[in-house]
Amino acid sequence: MLPERDFTRGATLAGRPVTGLVDGRTAVEEFRNGATVVFQGLHRSFPPLVDLISELELELGHPCQANAYLTPPGSQGFAVHSDTHDVFVLQTAGTKQWELHPPLGHPEHGVEEPLLEPGHVMYLPTGTPHAARAQDTVSLHITIGINQLTWRGLVRRALADAVAEEPDRHLPAGYLDDPRLLSDGLADRLEALADRLRSVDPAAAARQEVRRFLTSRPPRLEGALVDGLALPAITEDTLLRRRPGHPCVLMDNDEDRLEVLLGDRVLEVPAWIRPALEEVRRRPELRPRDLPLDEASRLVLARRLVREGLLRVVAE
Repeated sequence: MLPERDFTRGATLAGRPVTGLVDGRTAVEEFRNGATVVFQGLHRSFPPLVDLISELELELGHPCQANAYLTPPGSQGFAVHSDTHDVFVLQTAGTKQWELHPPLGHPEHGVEEPLLEPGHVMYLPTGTPHAARAQDTVSLHITIGINQLTWRGLVRRALADAVAEEPDRHLPAGYLDDPRLLSDGLADRLEALADRLRSVDPAAAARQEVRRFLTSRPPRLEGALVDGLALPAITEDTLLRRRPGHPCVLMDNDEDRLEVLLGDRVLEVPAWIRPALEEVRRRPELRPRDLPLDEASRLVLARRLVREGLLRVVAE
């Protein structure tokens, strides 16, 4: 792997120094010399992958990412290594010979060498040692990484408040000579902690985990400027379309209020509009007149959901 300084440069933009810019000529020369070009974070910038990753995250409930690897003929980008997350490999151009080693603790499995061609997809579980080499032509493949959320993490987050209630006081002086000063005090604190843990509400912790995940998703704002300009012109007959992969999860706040989780933001709305929101969730396309509300409320809700990015205005 080349150090970043070997293929990046600095520049000045509006009088301010900018660093880390890719030097195109250097990148081309390194590629010609056998280096693999890695396009990182394509789930943030390449529209088809933005949609794919967003929808995949909502299906799985795990954060996902996408990178692409462009390798010259006969070259290998990385030595045998393993990843700390699950990976789906999508071969899109050229062919690549993969070398798959058995995971640690599974010596009974030998080395496998699948050849991926355009259109092939391969799944690599977490910790699978692997390497890949392009064959006679340039190879381009995309990796979809699934960064798993775990039960351990959920338990840790659910218990964090209970543990935080313990005052952060100093350990008593003299415990090195008399460890009972620690054991007795620790026993009392663990007993108190056990009482607090028994009071943890699993349903509330689950709702908080859903809220934490969805509100950490990046906003979907492509076309937002154009849609914003169209807001005043939205009528009963305007065709609106759900953004692919855009979260829209409804959570009861109390009897009168409803939380609408929309990625990086949360709307609090009256609970009586739930049927209209369920209709928005159910249909990929709709018109304001399809919502089970009075005319004025339909337009207010439709314009709000366009402003928040859940819906897009479709030109007809």
